[in-house]
Amino acid sequence: MDEEFVKTWHYVLAKHAKAVCSLERELGDKHGLGASEFEVLDRIVGHDRKLRLQELCDEVHLSQSALSRVVARLEKSGLVTRGVCDSDRRGVFVCITAEGRARHGEALPTQRAVLADVFSDALVP
Repeated sequence: MDEEFVKTWHYVLAKHAKAVCSLERELGDKHGLGASEFEVLDRIVGHDRKLRLQELCDEVHLSQSALSRVVARLEKSGLVTRGVCDSDRRGVFVCITAEGRARHGEALPTQRAVLADVFSDALVP
């Protein structure tokens, strides 16, 4: 039984590596976005509201410092804005811009195509 768990773990790691490499290449070449940058935009669009940096951190599985660097790159590119929470000055919100929403919309079919390719053999009917 333990061997099946190990095989499953190896399968998950291999699929993850293939997905991340493919996403980096395709999103980068076609849309100028990294996989983490797209994921942050995708999460914000999915919530359709400004999100606290900590909420994003929990969802995208990056350390707070790594997420801060991703958000800084997105902000520099004009795809998101950051703001301080009025009620808690320690809290930082991230909002998608119109340009960020447009870039996400352009990149979404690419991301979905990569995921369909990588995971096509893993889908359960």
